[in-house]
Amino acid sequence: MIIRMGLLRKKKEMSKEEFKKHWIGTHGKIGGKLPALKGYYQNHVSNSEQLGINYKRGLNKIDGISQLWFEDLESMQNSFQSDIGQELKSDEKNFIESVDVVTAKQNTVIPVHEGKVIKRMSILKRNPEIDIKTFQHEWEGQHAELIKRMPYVKGYKQNVIFNDNLQKSTSSINYNKNKIDGIVELWFENIEQLKSAFASSEGKKAMSHSETFIKEITTYLVEDYPIILTQ
Repeated sequence: MIIRMGLLRKKKEMSKEEFKKHWIGTHGKIGGKLPALKGYYQNHVSNSEQLGINYKRGLNKIDGISQLWFEDLESMQNSFQSDIGQELKSDEKNFIESVDVVTAKQNTVIPVHEGKVIKRMSILKRNPEIDIKTFQHEWEGQHAELIKRMPYVKGYKQNVIFNDNLQKSTSSINYNKNKIDGIVELWFENIEQLKSAFASSEGKKAMSHSETFIKEITTYLVEDYPIILTQ
């Protein structure tokens, strides 16, 4: 399967609660009806601090990350060209200032632990001297192994972007400035264990390796809401 992911910024005049209510209650209900949809999660940003790491951040502030699963690119494209897809796009202007869209394949490195956990999503931009093939090789290979050795990690997924056509939705923002190469999902029991994981010797080794191929890591704690559980 593939994932269509959107990096959302709410309308400036909306409060976080208004944004959350519309995204879940109105937009989520429309999106859940998309044909060929295999899963749909909303990730609402609750904390934009660079917790646990000291790394250069990138991107403008975002308020949420959507994840929509499809069997393949063709079914995804057909789904958004449907009447429901057009209705979904039309509703964007009611609560979204702008959205960047990417398509990714997902690697589950560590299955998510059942129980109460917190979720951190990180947006990656590779070093400019590293080509995309090398970036993906390092990330999916050695870096994944280093993260697996870190203590306290309760889940780890890599979203490897293969279609980086960042599409304009409702804003005139120049999205070429925000080109990204991957999105990380990490789960921990709590913030203290998150910080301890990266402060450990294994965490330091992982971050040292990051510096060889990643230019920017922009992290967010999120509250995830499953609109449709992945099939």
